[in-house]
Amino acid sequence: MLLHIPDVLSAEQVSACRKALDAAPWVDGRVTAGHQSARVKHNLQLPEDSPVARELGALILSALERNPLFLSAALPAKIFPPLFNCYREGQTFGVHVDNAVRQFRDTGFRIRTDLSVTLFLSSPDEYDGGELVIEDVFGPQRVKLPAGHLVLYPASSLHKVEPVTRGARIASFFWVQSMVRDDAARTLLFDLDTAIQQLNARNPEDPVAVQLTGVYHNLLRRWAEL
Repeated sequence: MLLHIPDVLSAEQVSACRKALDAAPWVDGRVTAGHQSARVKHNLQLPEDSPVARELGALILSALERNPLFLSAALPAKIFPPLFNCYREGQTFGVHVDNAVRQFRDTGFRIRTDLSVTLFLSSPDEYDGGELVIEDVFGPQRVKLPAGHLVLYPASSLHKVEPVTRGARIASFFWVQSMVRDDAARTLLFDLDTAIQQLNARNPEDPVAVQLTGVYHNLLRRWAEL
């Protein structure tokens, strides 16, 4: 499942993030790349232990905890502390797949990467190029979202970032370990939850909604790993 989640951060929050990031020290983005990815990764990144990264990461995690669409789609068990990258003119990240397991340096915190997340912090008119291209069952999907919006997609997907030809593309990226590791099962639960919410909005007293809610939780009980 590839899902666009709008307005995760408000315009004011995006502005505060950008102000902090503009003053932060960037390093070579290959510091967090695996052996294969390092060969095609050409961007800048905040160090994992950067105080700015930790402060802004906490802001993002707090916003995600209040976002019902993200919670329904991801069913998060663990979320990797958000990282931040910047692509300036000529920088790119070639085709790669994310590591199956990520460990946060110096803490031992690690997760299985079921889902990848990119939260855009630059508006599309601030830069040319820089599209996130994700391979899925319907072919390549090109993603370039407004600032404050994110895209959620299976971490097993091949993906790349097209070269930036003008301006700078700034984003946060991180991974989610879901309670339901199988993407097809997770998508089924999301579709069912969405249908239940729509049914409840139309007729809160409909007994079918109660039955479907029972089906949802029984499926989640069968598939969830805690």
